Amino acid sequence: MKALIDHLKCTVCGVCEDVCPVSAIKVGETSAEVSDDCTLCGMCVDTCEFGAISLPEAGTGPAADLASYSGVWVYAEWRDGTVHKVSHELLSAGRKLADKRGVTLAAVLLGSNLGEDLSSELIAYGADEVYVVDRPELARFSDEAYANSVVHLVREKKPEILLAGATSMGRSFVPRVAAMLETGLTADCTELDISDEELLLQTRPAFGGNVMATIICPNKRPQMATVRPKVMKPEKKDGHQGRIIATALPEECFKSRIEVLEVIAERDQTAKLTEADVIISGGRGLRKAEHFALIEDVAQLFGGAVGSSRGAVEEGWIAPSHQVGQTGRTVAPTLYMAVGIAGAIQHVVGMQGSQVIVAVNKDPNAPIFDVATYGVVADLFEFIPAFSRRIRTERGEA
Repeated sequence: MKALIDHLKCTVCGVCEDVCPVSAIKVGETSAEVSDDCTLCGMCVDTCEFGAISLPEAGTGPAADLASYSGVWVYAEWRDGTVHKVSHELLSAGRKLADKRGVTLAAVLLGSNLGEDLSSELIAYGADEVYVVDRPELARFSDEAYANSVVHLVREKKPEILLAGATSMGRSFVPRVAAMLETGLTADCTELDISDEELLLQTRPAFGGNVMATIICPNKRPQMATVRPKVMKPEKKDGHQGRIIATALPEECFKSRIEVLEVIAERDQTAKLTEADVIISGGRGLRKAEHFALIEDVAQLFGGAVGSSRGAVEEGWIAPSHQVGQTGRTVAPTLYMAVGIAGAIQHVVGMQGSQVIVAVNKDPNAPIFDVATYGVVADLFEFIPAFSRRIRTERGEA
């Protein structure tokens, strides 16, 4: 599918060709033509003064059926007996959405030997109800069993909104859920809200982070979105009351063509990076891989993790598991220190939620200073060694 051109209205002014972010429009002598590269972003429609461009109409579901859906749901991810922090973040965001809609907020908890403490924890973060499916077949994650379970619950209870974390687990099985329910899914959202028309507004970076796209799903339910960890702020609701609902599902929900034989713990820096309170990141300004030793030294002093820009990863100076940004990991530590990083929007969207951002760059006009709490205009090869020595001196380690 692609944008449609009304050749009778087209004046070949060329504005649509100029604004198309993927160069899918070419203006000829008599009319504009749209290639298959079109992403249906709608920017050409918005800028055409003559109404010569339109988007193809998406399929619509029965309008009367939409009224039967109500409530906001959050898939509550947990691992090794601990609720994933993204579940706390989503429940806090979901609480605001549910309050705006005047509906209940529910969490869905799947697993085996689930203690009541997990459900109580979800209620403490705003859930009015917790649907618990406790089965031995769900002890280890599998796409089929988890997707089948969620789909059955959604078809039975009909929530209008379903949220999940954009974690490795969420990215794996939530698209399957959306496909089985024949509804839309917006991935990697950074902001959620309710429109005046009571639709879920799902905002995410698009076109390499240069555009923030807000997406709606007006004709299908539930409205589904995955949200990157660390972009929403968790808020515990002391004294909040809710109910735990033990839920039985048909046996066919737990059938899977895959048997999980072993779960191997993550051995790279990814988990450490996303959970760290302090992250020291390096970019192309380090010039070569050996200079990441400067970053590692500072990170060790703070007991933090080592991050990097996409540029440093592309140069082969550090493993992709350290990358922070739109195509890497979203982080929100107490302290984020960007060393030799220019501050491209793709990097900024992955760390702008940090409490304190310190930027070190010799270019005073570097975009990183626009988001920095504190900026140091200096040669990093002079500043970082001096900074490390000062810390050790203050601690009496020098």
